[in-house]
Amino acid sequence: MNELAHLSGGNRVALVLGSGGARGYAHIGVIEALEARGFEIIAVSGCSMGALIGGIYAAGKLPEYRDWVCNLDYLDVLKLVDVTWSPMGAMRASKVMSKLEVLVGDILIEDLAIPITTVATDLVRQREVWFQNGPLLQAIRASIAVPGVITPVHLGEQVLVDGGLLNPLPIMPVVAAHQADFVVAVNVTAHSPLPVTLEELLPDEATAADSRTKKEIDTEQRMGNWIDDVRTATRKLWSGLGANGEAEEDELEETTEARGKREWSKLDMILESFDITQAALAKYKVAGYPPDVLIEIPKTVCSTYEFHRGRELIRLGRHLADEALERRMPSIASDATD
Repeated sequence: MNELAHLSGGNRVALVLGSGGARGYAHIGVIEALEARGFEIIAVSGCSMGALIGGIYAAGKLPEYRDWVCNLDYLDVLKLVDVTWSPMGAMRASKVMSKLEVLVGDILIEDLAIPITTVATDLVRQREVWFQNGPLLQAIRASIAVPGVITPVHLGEQVLVDGGLLNPLPIMPVVAAHQADFVVAVNVTAHSPLPVTLEELLPDEATAADSRTKKEIDTEQRMGNWIDDVRTATRKLWSGLGANGEAEEDELEETTEARGKREWSKLDMILESFDITQAALAKYKVAGYPPDVLIEIPKTVCSTYEFHRGRELIRLGRHLADEALERRMPSIASDATD
């Protein structure tokens, strides 16, 4: 990083926001840290959750989105899940997209105050697709379509799924198209030598972990119907994977509950495998196009779908961004608090 450029007024940042599910909430904290130091974000590229956060930010609605996610508890998140019988995915994401539509409306990417590139993957042509114009919500929806979990977007002959399948940290769009003073990349699927928890990384202030645990305990008693629906959908998704699509003899002897648990574990395996792949790809992207500042959120801090932990994850993003920026330019202090 050229610190002198910043000190002389070169404060334009191109921001890269990676994929990583709920950990992408940390992107909000990073944006807050940058703005608190007087940086101007002039371009954004994002994948999956990074595309969602980047799009909402470019549309000028990040404060409203932040308020919403910080007030989601465990049960609220479960209510946003809309199970489908489609063989192309277990969920539609229509409830989440409806909320985003209320926030940003039917806006086009080319009409945003800040240029943004969102990245999806075309399964037909097996290549990246960059959205730099057209409906913002369509671009976000395509970028978040985790294969096998969230149904894909069909656009012409394209079958579009999560951009993290090929490019979980899309640095090239901002390097190629924008004249920023710095490139700041946020990798929310970072490897760590040892597993580290969210609470271990946060500062010593209270993290409300105890209250979160209590909420989970209280709501677990009320989520039986939703779990049954998800288990049914995942059984549908995985049906036919045995020989000739027929159930094996030991499967016939299993209880419905036991089969449900087994199929749910298979879905978990999809998510974890996808997470590992994204983490490895992100390392290659950083090696090929090193950003001026790299902010890394270890992928062990929470699971991909702990979307009820928004407040803590935003604080973590702010905290790790503060540390990264302080290391690179200690003379530039933040003027805001967590």
